[in-house]
Amino acid sequence: MPNAFDFSSSPFDGLDADEQRLVRDAVDIAYFREGETILDPGIEPSHLFIVIKGHVSQFDAGEIVATYGPHDCFDGRSLVAGRASSRFVAAEEVLAYELAKDTVNALISRNATFGALLFSDLSHKLGALAQRHSEREMHALTTSRVTEAFLRPAHVVDGGTDIITVATLMQAQRTSSVLVRDGPRLGIFTNTGLQRAVLDGRPLDALAVRELATFKLVSISPDAPLFDALALMIQHQVHRLVVAEGDRIAGLLEQLDLLSFLSNHSYLITVQIVQAQDLDALGEQAAKIARFVALLYRGGTKVGQIGKLVQALNAKLFERTWQLVAPPGLLADSCLFVMGSEGRGEQLLKTDQDNGLILRDDVKTSEADIAEACRRFSSALRDFGYPDCPGGIMVSNPAWRRSASDFASTVRNWLLRPDPQGLMALAIFIDAHAVAGDASLLREVRAEVDRLIAGDDALLGRFATAIDSFPEEAGGWWNRLPLIGEQDKQTLDLKKCGIFPIVHGVRSLALSEHVQAAGTQARIDALVAAGRLSSDFATDLAESLYFLMGLKLKAGLAELDTAGAVGGGVRSDKLSSLERDLLKDALAVVKRFKAIVRNQFHLEGA
Repeated sequence: MPNAFDFSSSPFDGLDADEQRLVRDAVDIAYFREGETILDPGIEPSHLFIVIKGHVSQFDAGEIVATYGPHDCFDGRSLVAGRASSRFVAAEEVLAYELAKDTVNALISRNATFGALLFSDLSHKLGALAQRHSEREMHALTTSRVTEAFLRPAHVVDGGTDIITVATLMQAQRTSSVLVRDGPRLGIFTNTGLQRAVLDGRPLDALAVRELATFKLVSISPDAPLFDALALMIQHQVHRLVVAEGDRIAGLLEQLDLLSFLSNHSYLITVQIVQAQDLDALGEQAAKIARFVALLYRGGTKVGQIGKLVQALNAKLFERTWQLVAPPGLLADSCLFVMGSEGRGEQLLKTDQDNGLILRDDVKTSEADIAEACRRFSSALRDFGYPDCPGGIMVSNPAWRRSASDFASTVRNWLLRPDPQGLMALAIFIDAHAVAGDASLLREVRAEVDRLIAGDDALLGRFATAIDSFPEEAGGWWNRLPLIGEQDKQTLDLKKCGIFPIVHGVRSLALSEHVQAAGTQARIDALVAAGRLSSDFATDLAESLYFLMGLKLKAGLAELDTAGAVGGGVRSDKLSSLERDLLKDALAVVKRFKAIVRNQFHLEGA
C-alpha cells in the first residue's frame, strides 16, 4: 500500500494518528486514460478518489461544472447518496488514490469535521472550517452574544417623578441611569441629566424627570452578537444600549461593561475621532483602523462583522472630517453620503473614494465655499489613505454634489435615458449610505428611484446586464479553473470574477423588489422573504461572497505587510488546498447565480 499519502490537504489534515493509519492501510492507486469516464450518472460509487496527478472534469447536463486537480478529492456526495449524479471524466492522464467506501464511513463516524468538509455543500464546508479555526484562534468578539456580557438592571420611573426622588433611587441602587416611562414614550435619565438639572436653577423637587430625559433610545436584542452592540454604540455615539426583546426589557448594556468583555480598542478609536480638533489628529485615527482590521481578521473575526464595524468607524471618520472642513451652515443644509462597498458595509481595507453630497435647494452657503469644503474633504481622505476615485465619483467633482432637485433630475435621467455609464452611476448610487448632515435629503432622492422603477421590466433588465461587465472570455477565470494548483502562479481578480457578480445580481433583484437595505446580506435576506431566492441557495450565495471577500482581505493584508499597494488579485499558488477547493465551489455558486439572474430578467443567453 502507498506510504506517501499527503495528509496536509483538506479534509485529511484534520485526522489524528489512528485515523491516518486507517487511511494508509486501506488506500490504493488507480490509473485513468485521458477521456476515460471515472464515474457515470446512476452508478453506485465504491471509492473516494484523491487526485495525485492530472485533472478530472465534472459534467452536469453536458456542461462542465467543476474541475479537480492534485490533492482534490471526489465524489463524496455520491458516496453519501449511494448514486452518482454527475459524470466524472479524466481530462488528461490521471493518477489517483482510491479510498474504499467502508473506510470513508469509518472516518466519518470518528471525525465529524472530516465528514462535513468532505460531503457538505459550500455553506457547511465553510461552517466546518470556521469551527476548526475557532478551536485554534477564534476571538470572543466573534461568537459572544449580548446576554453573555454583564447587563445592568433597568430601573423604570414615571415621567412625572421629581428629580430628588429619582436621584435618591439612583443612589440607593448604585446606578448611573434610570429608564423613564412617559405615556407611550420610553426614555433614559443619566448622571449627565442630573448635572443639567442642578444647573437648570428650578427646585429639584418640583422638576419632573421627563423634562431632562432623553427619549431617543437605542435598543438591541439579547441574542444579538456583541459585535453588533459595539457597532451600534459607534454608529449612534451612545454609552449604553437598552437590551429588549419585544416589550420585555432585559437590562442595560453599558459601554464600560462591553469594552471590558471585548477587550479591544475600537470604541477608543471612535472617541478619539469624535474629539479630534484638526485633520492631523483624524489622520492618526484613520491609520489605526487598518491595523484594527488586521487584528480582527487574524483573531478569527468573521468578514461580515469586520465590514459592519469598519463601516461604523469610517462613518464617524468621514462625519468628523466633514464637520472640520465645512462651513457650519452647510452641515445642516446637506447630506454627505458614501457609496459602493463603503455604503454596503462591505469595505474591509481602504479603497477608492466613492462619495457624494446632496444640498438643500435653498442652501445659503455660496457655491465657492461649498466647492472649497468639498476639495478639502477629498484631499483629507486622500491624506488618510483613501485614493481618489478614478471615475471621479467624489464630492470634489461637481457632478457628485448637487441640489436635491438637481440630484432627483439626474436620477431620472439615469433611469429614463439609460446608457451603460448612467446605469453604472445608478448602481453606485443605490448603495448610498448617509454619514453626515440631513439623511432625509438622501431618502427623498432614493425614493425617486423606487417611484420610477416600478414595473419597468425593460429598465430592470438593462440594469441587471451589468453582471456580465466582466465576461468569461476564452482563457478567462472559469476556463482556467483546471490550472488552479500549488504550482500555478496566475492571479485571479476576485472582484471581477466573483464579488461584483454577486453584489450586482443581488442589487438588481433587490431593486425590482424595492428593497431599501444597502448591504448585500440584508438584501439577500429580503429576497428570500420575497420568494426570489431559496433559503439554501441564499446561504451558499452569502457564504461565497464572504469567502471571496476574506481571500481578498487576506491578500490585501499580505500586501500591506510588505509595504505594497493593495490590489484586487489573489495568487492561486498562495492558496491552501482547502482554499482552492472552496474557491472552486464559490465560483461555481457565482456561475449558478448569474444564470438565475439572467433567467429572472429574461436576459439574452439566459
